[in-house]
Amino acid sequence: MDIKQIQELVKLINKTSIGEITIEEDGRKITIKQKKDPVQHINVAASGAPSYAPQPAPATSNTAPPAKAEPADTVKTDNLITIKSPMIGTFYRQQGPGKPILINIGDEVIPGKVVCIIEAMKLFNEIESEVKGTIVKVLVEDASPVEYDQPLFLVQPA
Repeated sequence: MDIKQIQELVKLINKTSIGEITIEEDGRKITIKQKKDPVQHINVAASGAPSYAPQPAPATSNTAPPAKAEPADTVKTDNLITIKSPMIGTFYRQQGPGKPILINIGDEVIPGKVVCIIEAMKLFNEIESEVKGTIVKVLVEDASPVEYDQPLFLVQPA
C-alpha cells in the first residue's frame, strides 16, 4: 500500500463515523484510528476556591507603612467557586466577531449556560457552567491562550 492510498483512507475515515480500521497486506499491518468526535458542549466541573489566592502578608516591625484599605474591586475568594478550562486552547468571551459577550461580571449563571468558547485545533467548544450563581470575576483576557484546568471565572454561589 503506498502513501497516497493511506492518505485516501485517512480522508475516508475522517468523513465517516468509523473509529478505527486495520489493514494487513503483504505482511504489513496499518492501523488508522480516528480522533474522538469534536465536543460541542463541555460541562465544566466546579471546584472550591482557587489555591493561588493571595495570603495576607505577616505584620513586620513598626517601621512598615500602615496597611491600605482594600480597593473596591478586590474580590474575597473565601466562598467562591472557580470555573476552570477543561482543555488547552484559545479563550473567547463571544461566539464570533461582532456577537455579544456571553457572560459579564454580575451576570447570573445556571447549570448548562454557555459562559465562553475555547478554540482547540480549529474547533470552537462551548463551555457550560455546572454551578448556579453570579459571576464576580473574569480571570482571562479575551482571545488569550489557556491551559487545561486554568481558572477562567469566579462565581459567587447562589
